[in-house]
Amino acid sequence: MILRVGWRAAALALALAGCFLRYGLIRLRGPLGLPQRARWLQDACRPVLSSLSIQYRVEGDAPREGLVVANHLSYLDIALLSAAMPCFFVAKAEVRRWPYFGRAACLGGTLFIDRASRASAEKVASAMAERLALPVPILLFPEGTSSDGSTVMRFHPRLFEPAVLARVPITPAAIRYRLSNGAQERDLCWFGDEEFLPHLWKVLRAPEFTAELRFGAAKIYLDSRTAAEATHAEVAAMRTASLVSQ
Repeated sequence: MILRVGWRAAALALALAGCFLRYGLIRLRGPLGLPQRARWLQDACRPVLSSLSIQYRVEGDAPREGLVVANHLSYLDIALLSAAMPCFFVAKAEVRRWPYFGRAACLGGTLFIDRASRASAEKVASAMAERLALPVPILLFPEGTSSDGSTVMRFHPRLFEPAVLARVPITPAAIRYRLSNGAQERDLCWFGDEEFLPHLWKVLRAPEFTAELRFGAAKIYLDSRTAAEATHAEVAAMRTASLVSQ
């Protein structure tokens, strides 16, 4: 196990160093537009998953525009979704302060929201409305926090509004982790008051596992509450189907 942790930690450090070096080299050619930054983050996240021995599987068609809403289990979700498609994330403001990962999120064009501030939510909604015109989807975790995977928590409808008003498609996505030794998905979830570095240590120690990402059908909704309720039901159903097939 010590060898596994040491190898993965070294591989992760090299992957992170490589992604920042790649950004710097690209930046030498000139300023990066938002779509370029999203594609850079995609290229950066694939070696990060590999360094942690995470295999990933994608079912369904990854959207190329609009809003994507997913359940939230861990910061690993960000690497998984970015590896599957270029996208912009809406993340809680605390992510900006995470070592390395926070910087990568900033460079990748993440929108940061203070969920306790109405003004912050309005500012992010305005930025989302502008970016929905780009050929890159926006990724939202509408539960508002990560969970232990035992259930999909209620989707908050507020940030569905920009997509509803723009009449762009909203795509549900379900995330699941499977450990090779039969351990529970909960063992990889990052939730509650657990600190970031102790959880990362747990990931480094874990046996090989698979990250599964399922995309549902994209739809256009007429109001945000209906959109939140319908996509929540679809994500929960996809999660249940994944559990049954395990």
